[in-house]
Amino acid sequence: MKGVVAAGHPLTAEAGAEVLRDGGNAVDAAVAAGLMSWAAESPLTGPGAGGFMFVHTAAGEDHLLDFFVAAPGKGLPADHARVELTPLWVEFTAGQRQRFNVGPASCGVYGTALGLAEALRRFGTRSLGELTPRAAEAARAGVAITPIQGYLLRILEPILRSTPECERWYAPDGRILAVGERVRLPELADLIDRLGNEGPGFLYDGDVGKAVSEWLLERGGAITQRDLETYAVVERSPARARYAGRTVLTNPPPSAGGILIAYALDLLERLGRPRRLADLVAVMERTNRERTREFELGLHSEGYLERFLAKEALERAAHELWSALDAAADRLGSTTHISVMDAEGNAVAMTCSNGSCSGVVVPGTGVHLNNMLGEEDLNPLGFHQHEPGRRVPSMMAPTVVLRDGECELALGSAGSNRIRSAILQTILAVIDERLDAAQAVARPRIHFEGGTVEAEPGLPEEELLEIERRGWRVVRWPERNLYFGGVQAVTRELPGRRLVGGGDPRRGGAVAYA
Repeated sequence: MKGVVAAGHPLTAEAGAEVLRDGGNAVDAAVAAGLMSWAAESPLTGPGAGGFMFVHTAAGEDHLLDFFVAAPGKGLPADHARVELTPLWVEFTAGQRQRFNVGPASCGVYGTALGLAEALRRFGTRSLGELTPRAAEAARAGVAITPIQGYLLRILEPILRSTPECERWYAPDGRILAVGERVRLPELADLIDRLGNEGPGFLYDGDVGKAVSEWLLERGGAITQRDLETYAVVERSPARARYAGRTVLTNPPPSAGGILIAYALDLLERLGRPRRLADLVAVMERTNRERTREFELGLHSEGYLERFLAKEALERAAHELWSALDAAADRLGSTTHISVMDAEGNAVAMTCSNGSCSGVVVPGTGVHLNNMLGEEDLNPLGFHQHEPGRRVPSMMAPTVVLRDGECELALGSAGSNRIRSAILQTILAVIDERLDAAQAVARPRIHFEGGTVEAEPGLPEEELLEIERRGWRVVRWPERNLYFGGVQAVTRELPGRRLVGGGDPRRGGAVAYA
C-alpha cells in the first residue's frame, strides 16, 4: 500500500489517492485533495477560505503552516462606511438552530491558495500545474450533489441565496440545487487552471485581488489591497500534550482549539482513572471555563502557550477535578478536513474553512469569500475587535499523535465549537480503546456547552443518566448529525504498518487507498 486519504467527499479523497499511486508523497496528495475540495465541497472551502496544515515528515520533523483568515482593514480610509453584519439562522434539525452572520462585513483575508502553494514548494515533489487539472475539470463539468451535501445546501439556503451572485451558483433555476443535480462552477475552474499556470500571486497582488478588494469596499466590507498584498503563510511551533505514552501535537496560538484539546488531554492524563462519560463531561466543562477574556487576549502574546499548559496550573486543575468527581460519585461550522499518510512515514492533517460562507461571490473571479468575522464562536469578545493583519483565532486543530517518534494518528475535524470535542473523543477512542480510524470516527459523540450535554444515539443510557444525576442537562439526539463535527482521520498500526482511514459519515466523509 502506498498510502491512505480520508476526506469529506469521495472525489476529494480519490484525488489525493491518485497522486499517491503516481508516486507522490503525502503533501502532494493533500494539496491535490485540497484543490479538489474546492469543487467537490463548496461552499465549505475554496480560494476565499483559510486553513492550517500540519506536516509530519518521515525524517521526524513537524511543521505547522498557518494560512488562516486574517482581520482586514490595513490602510482603510477613516471615512469608510462599513456595513453591519447580516444575521441569518441555520437549522440543523427541529429545535436545533445556530445564528451566523454573513455579508461583506463578515469577510476576512483569505489564505488557502498561498498555503497550498507554500506547502507544496517546501515539502512536496509535484508542481501546482501537475495537480490542478483534475480539480479544474471537476469544477467545470460539475459535481453531483450527494445526500449529505443536499442536506447541507438546504440548511445553508438562507446564506446561499442572500446575494444574486451566490444564488446563481447554488440556485440557478430559482431553487436550491437538489441531490443528484450538479454544482457547476466554471469561474472557479478558470481560477484553478490559472493557479496551476501562474501560482497564487494574482489572488493577492494581481487583478483578482484588486477585483475582490474593490467589490467588497464598494459594499461596506473592509479587505483592502494592502491586506492582500501583505498576507503571508506563517510557520508556528505546535502545541504539545503527553497522553498514555504518546506525544500529541496540535495547532498552537493564536488558534484556540488546539491548546484547549492539549489542556483536556493533559487533565485526563493526570486523572489517570477509568473514564465514564460523566468524567469526560467534567473535563470538557473545566476546559470551557478556561476560555476567558484573559485567554482570548493571551492567544496573541508571546509565551502564553507555555503559561497556559504549565505543569503547576494543570496539576491544580486536576486536583480540583478529582475532588469534584469523587464528591459526585456519591453547533455548524462549514469546515473541511483532509488527513493523509504515505508508506514512507509522512503524514498530513489539513483543515480549511469558509466559515459558514458569506454569500459574497465576486463576479468573474471564482472567489466565494469566508464569513470568519461574523462567526460568534471565533469572536467571543465582540465583532471586529481584531487588529488588521492579525489572524482570527480559530477552533480548527489539525493534529498528529506520535508514538516513539512515528505518526500513529493524523486527524482533524469540522464543526465550529464541536471541533475540539470531536477530536478529543477520536483520540481517546484510538489510544484507550485501541480502535482504528474508521471505528473511532464512527463512534457516537457527546458535546458539552452552556451547561448542556448534547448526545448522539448509541451512547450507554446508564452513563447519560449519571450525567443528569450530576446536575447537567442532557439532550438526546434522535440520529447522528453533522452538528457533532466531521472528523477525517488516518491511523498507522504500531507496531506494524497497516494504514486505515476513517471518513466521518456525519459529513459524507470518504476514504481512498493507494
